Amino acid sequence: MDLQHWLNEALANHEKWTAEYGAFTPHSSLQVDPAVFGSALAELQDRLRDNYPFFHPRYAGQMLKPPHPAAVVGYLSAMLINPNNHALDGGPATAAMEREVVSSLASMFGYSEEHLGHLTSSGTIANLEALFVARSLHPGRGVAYSSEAHYTHTRMCGVLGIEGFPVPVDGRGRMDLSALEELLRTGKVGTVVVTPGTTALGAIEPVHFVLDIARRYDARVHVDGAYGGFFTLLAGTDLEPEPWEAIASCDSVVVDPHKHGLQPYGCGAVLFRDPSVGRFYLHDSPYTYFTSDELHLGEISLECSRAGAAAAGLWLTLRLLPLTRDGLGEVLAAGRRAAVRWASMIRESEGLELYQEPELDIVTYFPRTSPLTLSAVDAASHRVMETGMNAAVDPIFLSVARASKAAFAARHPEVEADVDGARVLRSVLMKPESEDYLDTLHARVLSLL
Repeated sequence: MDLQHWLNEALANHEKWTAEYGAFTPHSSLQVDPAVFGSALAELQDRLRDNYPFFHPRYAGQMLKPPHPAAVVGYLSAMLINPNNHALDGGPATAAMEREVVSSLASMFGYSEEHLGHLTSSGTIANLEALFVARSLHPGRGVAYSSEAHYTHTRMCGVLGIEGFPVPVDGRGRMDLSALEELLRTGKVGTVVVTPGTTALGAIEPVHFVLDIARRYDARVHVDGAYGGFFTLLAGTDLEPEPWEAIASCDSVVVDPHKHGLQPYGCGAVLFRDPSVGRFYLHDSPYTYFTSDELHLGEISLECSRAGAAAAGLWLTLRLLPLTRDGLGEVLAAGRRAAVRWASMIRESEGLELYQEPELDIVTYFPRTSPLTLSAVDAASHRVMETGMNAAVDPIFLSVARASKAAFAARHPEVEADVDGARVLRSVLMKPESEDYLDTLHARVLSLL
């Protein structure tokens, strides 16, 4: 895709639209010396080189990759206008686009047309909103989430002044259902957060079983699909369908288009199955809600000003890569195929040991050491990561995850527990190009042992 061509097209269309309103003279206070601008831009470009190559499949560290060119063009097209999707006054076109993309996300998860939802600036804010509604519906009751859930839930419980209850996990890093039920029996929990795709291991928590248990104790179920939510597109083909199909019966769900949705940062989403929860957002404004009697997005959001450009970028992307198995789903399927194949290669290698079978597109593994102790594994994992990312020639970029002594004992009892835990290597293969680059990546990791 010729990004420069389409960016030029977007700029030309913007200039054509602005010309329709007549010429005017930009204010002198906004004028800058072209030489100074050129110097500052050169400095900016030089400083931006101090980044890891998120675009390249040799980067297999964190959940980072560039947006799709369609998202860039869509975002820029709207950014030049700079609409604010808080009120229809601030962004009528992009507000309509936001409603369309949110409706598509709701359909992807199996919600009916009668839902409530909007884009957010991040998954953190999206989860905050879901827990804010949960607190309003179950005042005085806390929130349960697995000990492998994203740290945002602990943090947002603190922000909201509600008690958080970490639930132990099983041998695959998923919420322990017996421990959950024991906690729910106390009556202290009003909401259970379930994660189909944990950010450390990519473990798919059993949404369907959690939902059954929670309903027996009058608890809401919130799905944190910020990382894994888009994998619902693979349900029934590449993945077992039950956890993903159960999302349709859960009370709320969060997903981050700026992860697997190919968007630039600043694009999360929260959806509620019951639209009546909008009553908890009610507020009044003396000056923003006058151009339409239709509900403004700011009236169903904790955030006020939000970038309309985020909606435009997502809207254009989904026109080209729709929320289907053969559309955006194929992008995710490539990463998952790469993870499954790499796991097989690791099992057959002499120098590496698979820490846990990948379920989505995250692979965890560690060097076989002698002696095979937690302290030796920890040191070797850190050394491989550091050596790889600092190599002057042919660098690779991995990350590490910390595993407790108990977690190691459940998966690898052969590793002597001489310390409380160890780091293991962790690779996120969320770029579809990882599938074709995998042999090179695997060989490079082996060369660092």
